[in-house]
Amino acid sequence: MELSRRLRELGADLIDVSSGGTAAHAEIPTGPGYQTPFAAKVKEQAQIATGTVGMITEPAQAEHTLRTGQADLIFLARELLRDPYWPLHADDDLGGRKAVWPAQYQRATHRDQPIRESDLRD
Repeated sequence: MELSRRLRELGADLIDVSSGGTAAHAEIPTGPGYQTPFAAKVKEQAQIATGTVGMITEPAQAEHTLRTGQADLIFLARELLRDPYWPLHADDDLGGRKAVWPAQYQRATHRDQPIRESDLRD
């Protein structure tokens, strides 16, 4: 916690919170969102924005973490390796508006993705 406070004082804006899995004998129970409580604690006690990781695979789970203020950012890590279109699928699953891509990226999207209107001018 002290490191997070000091980093904030030195101008850091965000702490990527993870237990790291580097201590051979540490026993940290795993499961969906298992790192999120660590991020919530750092955010509260160090008064700095946090990002969280740890088996965050479902859009509703990520949305809940953000809406409840447990973290300010979700790092998807392995889930993006499994599904590089996860953010687009999450947008659909959560009933959001269709993600709008800049015109120069349109060739990389699904054909039904809208183009930003501002990119059509000029």
